[in-house]
Amino acid sequence: MDKPGCGVEVRRKMGYNGALIVLEVKETCLQEATRPTIASDAQGEKLYMLGNEAIARGAIEAGVQVAAAYPGTPSSEILETLAEVAGELGIYAEWSVNEKVAFEVALAASICGLRALASMKHVGVNVAHDSLMTASYMGAKGGLVLVAADDPWMWSSQNEQDSRYVAEQAYVPVLEPSSVQEAKDMMASAFGLSEQFGQVFMFRSVTRIGHGRSDVVLGEISRTRREASFEKNPARMVYTPAVARKNKPLMLERFARIRHAVNELPFNQLRLAAGAKLGVVASGLSYAYVVEALNVLDLNDRISMLKIGTPHPLPAKLVSQLLLSVEEVLVVEELEPFVETHIKALAQESGITLKVHGKDMIPLIGELSTRAVIEAIGKLANRPIPTSFAVADKLAQDVAGMIPLRPPALCPGCPHRASNYVIKIASKRVARDYGDGVEPIYPSDIGCYTLANNPPLESVDSVICMGGSFGIANGLAHVLKAPIVAHLGDSTFFHSGIPPLINAVYNKARITMLVLDNSATAMTGFQPHPGTGNTATGEITDAVKIEDVARACGVKFVEVADPFDLKMAIEVLEKAMRFDGPAVVVMRSPCVIVLQREKKKKGEAIVPYRVLRVLEDRCNEKCNTCVALLGCPAILKQDGKKVIDASMCPGCGLCSRVCPYKAIVQE
Repeated sequence: MDKPGCGVEVRRKMGYNGALIVLEVKETCLQEATRPTIASDAQGEKLYMLGNEAIARGAIEAGVQVAAAYPGTPSSEILETLAEVAGELGIYAEWSVNEKVAFEVALAASICGLRALASMKHVGVNVAHDSLMTASYMGAKGGLVLVAADDPWMWSSQNEQDSRYVAEQAYVPVLEPSSVQEAKDMMASAFGLSEQFGQVFMFRSVTRIGHGRSDVVLGEISRTRREASFEKNPARMVYTPAVARKNKPLMLERFARIRHAVNELPFNQLRLAAGAKLGVVASGLSYAYVVEALNVLDLNDRISMLKIGTPHPLPAKLVSQLLLSVEEVLVVEELEPFVETHIKALAQESGITLKVHGKDMIPLIGELSTRAVIEAIGKLANRPIPTSFAVADKLAQDVAGMIPLRPPALCPGCPHRASNYVIKIASKRVARDYGDGVEPIYPSDIGCYTLANNPPLESVDSVICMGGSFGIANGLAHVLKAPIVAHLGDSTFFHSGIPPLINAVYNKARITMLVLDNSATAMTGFQPHPGTGNTATGEITDAVKIEDVARACGVKFVEVADPFDLKMAIEVLEKAMRFDGPAVVVMRSPCVIVLQREKKKKGEAIVPYRVLRVLEDRCNEKCNTCVALLGCPAILKQDGKKVIDASMCPGCGLCSRVCPYKAIVQE
């Protein structure tokens, strides 16, 4: 290098076959070592960060002292970021067993006067809903913020619920950022607003905010650390009907003050264009799409704009000013017509006559795009679109036609593949006991194992919500005569699998409940849970054994099996399914990625623990059993022959056990 203090940084990873793979080579200089981090006192400096990191940074700047969450995309990185710097900044951070508990941990801190954050994805808000409703009656002492990360287009979710409706029901005000920078700034302000009005606030993020990246200008970190104190106050804390009746009017008074104050918040901005006939209202991230659309259409000076950062309650004064200044309004927002409905109601109540457009022109399903907004505004403004989307569509179709379909699949070496293979074999055998034509039923759950829905495993018949597999199985047991094998993951078991397990014992449901224990909350990023023996900040803690919990709940048949020991696992599952009563089988084998990470920590080479290859002289080319039964991405066909991709195969050996010709062997 020709610059003093500079060098080359090479980032590598170890491939499955032991080869070093270079991921990145970059120049590094001494001054780069002083670049700010997420925990730096570096007011005014910029840091390139993920949206969820920006949300965490905002909480840090506000002086958050307690943070709790349950992992779920697209919210997981918020708590992960806080947990990494918790010791340095004096923050208590935890992964809770579910979202309800996480919110209650944060609520408790707020009751004691500390600033507290609970973060979760949108469906997790449902789990916390019960506590949230009453917490709103109680109000906040220390700033209390609930992050609800919505997932338009359901990139990693079973629905695309709009959390603003939960907030409306609970009289909880909503803050909604339009950019990564504003996400940080808004979160930094949220705790102060919560304390100013004595009310819990919801911070609504979406996937494109949480997983977007941007330069963020850092603010000052509050180093204030309060001492927690609990004041006994039954009139505020003990929610009997009499107390609730007294506190609801107080909640409504707080919300009325907030409704008035939002007109002055900097997150709501009105720009009136001289002579404009069309106005646009944009809430949250939608504002970014509108800004881009107006630039493309060259309409910045001809259309009035209202940026909404508080969709609930709306800044009614600003909305009225806009409605009175134009002839037509377009409301741009993701998911439901929440803002649109409230603006129409405000216009009607105020006697303002104009056309309010919204979901008649903006998609009701999925994420928005600049294109969708350009088309809507262009149509209303009678403005030709200065680009051909047809050309882009044709190019996208051509490219899509060149790329082979790659449906999501379980990782090579994933123990869930072995577990679901065991489920299929054992349940088919037991189904014969029920008579001809009876098929086993497989209620499943939210996790990596949901991918067993795809061919060739096809051992998933229902997926509803966390813990729903055991709950659905309970109901099926009392209305059908068929073998019922429900399965969920280890983290899901602790989250919401225990109550339906107890229900099966209490109501004598003859079902087989499998817990696929791979030692991590794998689908959302390998966060620890009560069964792993580690906390969010890496502390060693007591590991809760799933089998011990099951026995303590009254289950008489409880066994643990290694899914890769096919013979033993199939025998155990058959016994469980023939047991006259509820049965639990824990299929325990670590996630292959967890194993690799453990090796890396120990400084060991990440290589397969057994190298497998296909013997051509034994392999029957017409057989296809390994592919047809397992669907492992590491098993390929080349020139009509089966081969194992050594760069992908971790050496679990499952394929060698199912091959009828013993053609797959350990090298």
